[in-house]
Amino acid sequence: MKILQFELEAVDEIEEAAEWYEARQPGLAGQFLDEIGRLEQTILGRPASYPRLDIPPQDLVIRRALLNRFPYALVFLDREKEIRILAVAHTKRQPGYWLSRIRR
Repeated sequence: MKILQFELEAVDEIEEAAEWYEARQPGLAGQFLDEIGRLEQTILGRPASYPRLDIPPQDLVIRRALLNRFPYALVFLDREKEIRILAVAHTKRQPGYWLSRIRR
């Protein structure tokens, strides 16, 4: 089974979004984090079920998994032995800002 790893910036994005949701409604951050946790497990079990992004470099498999309730996506690099979460990206802001995080 593959391992799941997060880029440090992705962890920061989760924390920032959770703080924002908690400030708007107590308990909402927990719901956001729960949804991310469920999506992580689904990604680990079936990474190929998420659409591949058509971005360079073409030899890397980069996919995107959308959260159901919140306007965020987990952008991940699907490698032979690991899944690397590159970004926890808001779906309505700055598309592709995370491209500089791609490493071989």
